Amino acid sequence: MLAFSKYQGLGNDFLLVDGREAADPQELFGLDPERVRWICDRRFGVGGDGVILALPPEGDGELRMRIFNADGSEAEMCGNGIRCLARFLADSDGDQPGRTWQVETMAGPMVPELLADGTVRVDMGEPFLVPEQVPTTLAIGAAGLPQGELEVEGVSFGAAAAGMGNPHLVIPVEEVEAVDLERFGPLLEVHPAFPARTNVHFVQALSPDHLVMRVWERGAGPTLACGTGACATLVACHRLGLSARSARLDLPGGSLWIDWESGSNHLFMTGPAEPVFDGVLAPPPASVVEPAITPESSQPSQPSRPAELEDINCATDCMQGCQRPDNCPSAEARRRVEELLESRSLDDLVSLAAQSLETRTQARFSRDCAGSDRAAE
Repeated sequence: MLAFSKYQGLGNDFLLVDGREAADPQELFGLDPERVRWICDRRFGVGGDGVILALPPEGDGELRMRIFNADGSEAEMCGNGIRCLARFLADSDGDQPGRTWQVETMAGPMVPELLADGTVRVDMGEPFLVPEQVPTTLAIGAAGLPQGELEVEGVSFGAAAAGMGNPHLVIPVEEVEAVDLERFGPLLEVHPAFPARTNVHFVQALSPDHLVMRVWERGAGPTLACGTGACATLVACHRLGLSARSARLDLPGGSLWIDWESGSNHLFMTGPAEPVFDGVLAPPPASVVEPAITPESSQPSQPSRPAELEDINCATDCMQGCQRPDNCPSAEARRRVEELLESRSLDDLVSLAAQSLETRTQARFSRDCAGSDRAAE
């Protein structure tokens, strides 16, 4: 049984798991793409846009962040996700406003800061505007970033691209609500101009300091917000002459404030992150117990078990019993779960999870009360 917390940033919701003290995070979490999809399923699992792990650092950072999309693929970074991670860490440890964290991500080091009003400001670093770094096959255009015309189903879009450690496609439009996001989002996500797929953003400029955007996230579909996407959108709009270097960006879930500093070339994102609930994740059904995720196995395009077992889907083929008892792809993972359950009583497991949740809740309550007292003064 695994304690987790659910947080949301502008409606972009994540399951947060604390593994900073784990001796073997891979063994502890036992995640693979199929299990991530099960956890994130809004009917059969907890429900979420992704799963975020707080892990021991591998370099000079304070901790390492790994994030998995709802489809099981691993993402390089997520702006809303790292804000949720910062609030989760503050709530867990009782940290006060002004606290910063040095977070290692696949997109490089990130530094979130907890502000007095409970929002989180994140130094998102510099944008990537070289095609190979996005990555994209679009060539550098007159605005100084990858630009071009992209066509899907006979419809042509004037587009620009920017990277924030993950790829983003930005398409300015006259009326953002008129865009058929469900139709064009998935087609543009897998456009050949983006070899690693891409996040897709349609944007309307209301004024130089006020943009409205809609999001199709790579690996998640339409979401209410995207922090890295908001940063990439501001960069593209500024280079295209549509916005200033600082602007409010309205997304379906709410607003983010993005500031692209001219001196440092760094982007700073400020926005909310809120706790939703704490819970305990029971062991998964046998049909979704698989070997742990590795960077190589986290991509959906790569097989997560030997080729000779590719034709076996435990979730559907083994409902009446294991089809390959002598060579079951889930046997080892099930054995580890069974050993854990046999080594401790159910009361012990529930008690451990409850203690973790109680500690986090008390820390959050104490910090909120302290904040209220300071406001009253």
